[in-house]
Amino acid sequence: MKIGFTGTMSVGKTTLVNALKEIPEFKDYKFATERSAYLSSLGIPLNHETTLEGQTIFLAERVSKIMQEKIITDRTILDVMAFTRLAKKIDYIGEDRFQIYASYFLNKYDYIFYISPEGIDIEDNGIRETNEQYRKDIDYTIQQLMFRYGGGKNWHTINGSTDERIKQIMGIIKF
Repeated sequence: MKIGFTGTMSVGKTTLVNALKEIPEFKDYKFATERSAYLSSLGIPLNHETTLEGQTIFLAERVSKIMQEKIITDRTILDVMAFTRLAKKIDYIGEDRFQIYASYFLNKYDYIFYISPEGIDIEDNGIRETNEQYRKDIDYTIQQLMFRYGGGKNWHTINGSTDERIKQIMGIIKF
């Protein structure tokens, strides 16, 4: 099963993925958490300063994860698509073609869980963008993409504390 979490920055996706490592039903799974620090260390620009080349690397990294049979990731291709859409250095034609190509891989997920930023403060980890408006823009864009591409798919919204989110996930996933 391929499970991904989507949502704007600092909503607890990585925390949730790390908590799922302790759940017996996921003992045979691989877990992939945010790679932004590593990719940034390679000189790949992040957030609104990203480039088409940079987003292509992020997309390839996400696709490589969903090629595995049992994987849980703290980012999805939807996230890559949202950051691409809001990038200052990517023109409309490049962004549009990227979206079309990236959307092909969305059906590879068995489950995608969206986490809202509502009621959650931004935490500065030294890598992520902490601009509140940019955070809202990414969230809105992810929701737009979910509406556009999510029809009939196994995509769900979860909320609450980490424990509450885990209970919701366990109630949705069919093992």
